Amino acid sequence: MSRFDKKIDRWATGATKWAMTKDPSSPMYTPVPKEDVIPMWVADMDFETAPSVIEALKERIEHPILGYSVLNERYVAAIASWQEKRYGTEGVKAEHILYQNSVLGGVCSAISVYTQPGDWILTSQATYVGFQGSIKNLGRNIAFSPLTKDENGVYRMDFEDMEKQIVEKNIPMMIFCSPHNPTGRVWEKWEIEKVVELCDKYNVFLYSDEIWADFMTDPASKHIPTQSVNDTAKRICIASYAPSKTFNLAGLIGSYTICYNPVINARIKRQGESTHYNNANVLSLAACTGAYEGGAEYVDELMPYLRKNQEYMVNFFNTRKGISCYLPQGTYLLWVDVAECGMDMDTVMKKLAEIGVIVNDGRPFQGPTHLRINVACPYDSVVEACRRMETVFPAK
Repeated sequence: MSRFDKKIDRWATGATKWAMTKDPSSPMYTPVPKEDVIPMWVADMDFETAPSVIEALKERIEHPILGYSVLNERYVAAIASWQEKRYGTEGVKAEHILYQNSVLGGVCSAISVYTQPGDWILTSQATYVGFQGSIKNLGRNIAFSPLTKDENGVYRMDFEDMEKQIVEKNIPMMIFCSPHNPTGRVWEKWEIEKVVELCDKYNVFLYSDEIWADFMTDPASKHIPTQSVNDTAKRICIASYAPSKTFNLAGLIGSYTICYNPVINARIKRQGESTHYNNANVLSLAACTGAYEGGAEYVDELMPYLRKNQEYMVNFFNTRKGISCYLPQGTYLLWVDVAECGMDMDTVMKKLAEIGVIVNDGRPFQGPTHLRINVACPYDSVVEACRRMETVFPAK
């Protein structure tokens, strides 16, 4: 039995993923009894974290003072080691790392530094809702560039459209998601190089969100850090990482950026400090250290488990009428097109809520006929969700 087969009761912990399904004012509400809910929406996992994380937290809590903290040498060394062993990134040093209380906090700092209200910011369509909210809340506009499937059904960026929009809208910044949420694309080196080339050509600041870097559920795929492709990328880009997705630590907040350009780092650091939001969380530092020092085995066990879940649900959807679903290369998400299923999106979402299978409506992610489904849960829950969905989506 895998450690990930264990079902853990999260109701008493106030877990967003579960609690919102029983809040009648929430769009995630379901009328089924709480013991029958299968929440497959917000991107956290229903798995316990790695033992090394718990041990590190216990060790830190044994010290009775939890005061203001700086990035200590052990934390920096853990990040540098993880970057080298998992992604092949050598030479990460303390001066390249900035603590961020969240990835979106770092995004907002970058937006504030490198754009002005009313500017356009380029990102892909579909795209993560958090990027959209951050851009809009800061008074900027979103330039969506479509991802389109090639002859093999693989999502690709439209570089001609990206260049056209950069020129026409005088775009100063791009948010690049690698691996991509919600499609699960793991970008190839030539694709990343093209993004860097376009941004450099038009003096566009490049923010690369790489929070999903550890989720190579396709064993043939490999995460390529954006800044690793060439020296230009190191000069114009900052990248976000976090242990929060990988080790299920979202409730501790805590992420970090890596950047090799000291001018960019100084400006982002100053912006983060100006709002007083970005002091390091002492327990987040400990959890990250424990995750990266001792969590490799956990991640190596997790990837094939998630792949099994993805394969089961993709196989299910591909037996249903009017539904298009593919195996992603990365993340623990599925991006499911229900355009031809014979129901509009409101009906689909209503029927899924009635059976207690709670997924993300793809429309806020700019997927007008899509569902975003999180399969980071015990395999038995995936099987049960598919069994229930047989009543919603007829077989071919």
